Amino acid sequence: MSQSSVESAVDDLEPDEGAEAVELDEGTEEGADEGAEESEGGRRRGPRKPSKARLVELEQEGEIAADYLEGLLDIADLDGDIDMDVEGDRAAVSIVGADLKQLVGKDGQVLEAVQELTRLAVLRATGERSRLMLDIGGFRAARREELTELGTKTADEVKSTGTSVKLAPMTPFERKIVHDAIADAGLRSESEGEEPSRRVVVHPA
Repeated sequence: MSQSSVESAVDDLEPDEGAEAVELDEGTEEGADEGAEESEGGRRRGPRKPSKARLVELEQEGEIAADYLEGLLDIADLDGDIDMDVEGDRAAVSIVGADLKQLVGKDGQVLEAVQELTRLAVLRATGERSRLMLDIGGFRAARREELTELGTKTADEVKSTGTSVKLAPMTPFERKIVHDAIADAGLRSESEGEEPSRRVVVHPA
């Protein structure tokens, strides 16, 4: 299936015009896509363990998301299995399959769009904003490994030179991973700039 066909399938599953268009409240900037506060000065707070009631809500989010994504796969004529889990205080849904690159897109752009539409589908069904995390074809998992390595190498460079380093612009999900790697190395990092050019800056200890 062509990329344009996939985009058409995504368009077909966009929320109704009457659906509430909102900017999802992600909490703190870097905690938005990994469930922990932004690292600074080598300190960070991990994700909170959800209560039993909250766990039920998150599992419901996953079910709603799975139904929505199954519809997308049908329209796009793509094969994929949908896995659901709860990670920290968010639902985590993954589409696993052999040929899902078109649903990921360049640098994960289509994936990000599908994730936002899936969150809106949850909002329509529950009336509550969702922080659900979607992965397709293992893209986020692979990207997490790459960025962890980047953060570690950057920390080594900063320790060696004693000079701050600015990284390329990244999404909140990507910045969070780098912040965690920098904190694990005992250094301080912060984000600067405005989206979509917001980037991580790594400082000496």
